[in-house]
Amino acid sequence: MAKRDFYEILGVGKNASEDELKKAYRKLAMKHHPDRNPGSKEAEEKFKEAKEAYEMLSDPQKRDAYDRYGHAGVDPNNGMGGGAGGFADAFGDIFGDIFGQAAGRGRGGPQVYRGADLRYNLEITLEQAAHGYDTTIRVPSWDECDTCHGSGAKPGTSPTTCTTCGGHGQVRMQQGFFSVLQTCPKCHGSGKMNPSPCTACSGAGKIKRNKTLEVQIPAGIDDGMRIRSSGNGEPGMNGGPPGDLYVEIRIKPHPVFQREGDDLHCEIPISFAKAALGGEVEVPTLNGKASFTLPEGTQTGKTFRLRSKGIKGVRSGYAGDLFCHVVIETPVTLTERQKDLLREFEQLTIEGGSKHSPQTKTWKDKVKEFFE
Repeated sequence: MAKRDFYEILGVGKNASEDELKKAYRKLAMKHHPDRNPGSKEAEEKFKEAKEAYEMLSDPQKRDAYDRYGHAGVDPNNGMGGGAGGFADAFGDIFGDIFGQAAGRGRGGPQVYRGADLRYNLEITLEQAAHGYDTTIRVPSWDECDTCHGSGAKPGTSPTTCTTCGGHGQVRMQQGFFSVLQTCPKCHGSGKMNPSPCTACSGAGKIKRNKTLEVQIPAGIDDGMRIRSSGNGEPGMNGGPPGDLYVEIRIKPHPVFQREGDDLHCEIPISFAKAALGGEVEVPTLNGKASFTLPEGTQTGKTFRLRSKGIKGVRSGYAGDLFCHVVIETPVTLTERQKDLLREFEQLTIEGGSKHSPQTKTWKDKVKEFFE
């Protein structure tokens, strides 16, 4: 039975572009795929027919031979052309955009991979995070081997083509109806082998060294934020681009301040007398000193807000605030004279009634109500 014209099978003209061929084949492949038409011999034959037509017309050399000589130009038995490729080649072109391919891999060539990204944890102080900080770090790097100049072969020898994958870097594995491409297990995707590997780099073509990088920490950076250093990750494979280095910021605990976003919090110990009498209180900030007025009768836990005394974040237009939390400090190691004065003060406070201790009265009333 004579074969049908490939253009007719796909339903396109002889001047159809590669995209038009791909769209036509995809439509037919979806329609007649055996998984969608179980048990249908007709659908299976149409699927194979469309697959063969696309394989031939999507290859520029085979398409040229077909346009010149017809089916005879691509018949593997007459020596004028190559046979049809595997199913994975044709289907890979159709669905490559969906499932992705190795970066930069040409047809039939070794796989090209982007290098892996690296992470470096950098610990800095709260002051350095607030004001910005320039520093240097040492990170692992791969440099070209000085002995083999990157070839991986012993001086005087050259790499040879991998016999397992024929230099393609991939091998085809048949899995039932489908065939899939996998990285060659022998050359690991490079397509080359080194019968006499370089002794300096053990055939890798590169040597691990440390390199020093300058890092600029922007003012206002927060814990957990990352700074990307492009191209300073691990090198790519088979000429692929290198990965990136991510410097992750870790801020050391501060003895005075706790940070929440752009705001700062701190505890201010106040003496019993100061809390009762009130007065001016001086507090530290990351940019010097500040003060606020403590009113008479301040209770422990009272919070005072100092605007714009926090941190100006990397994405903020203004600085955060400083929140000062008052903690009344109970005096310790008292002298007898101090104890006598406190006893006298306590007695006078009791005699003065609830006006001196409103919280105590309120609490006692709540307790009484609870038990009643």
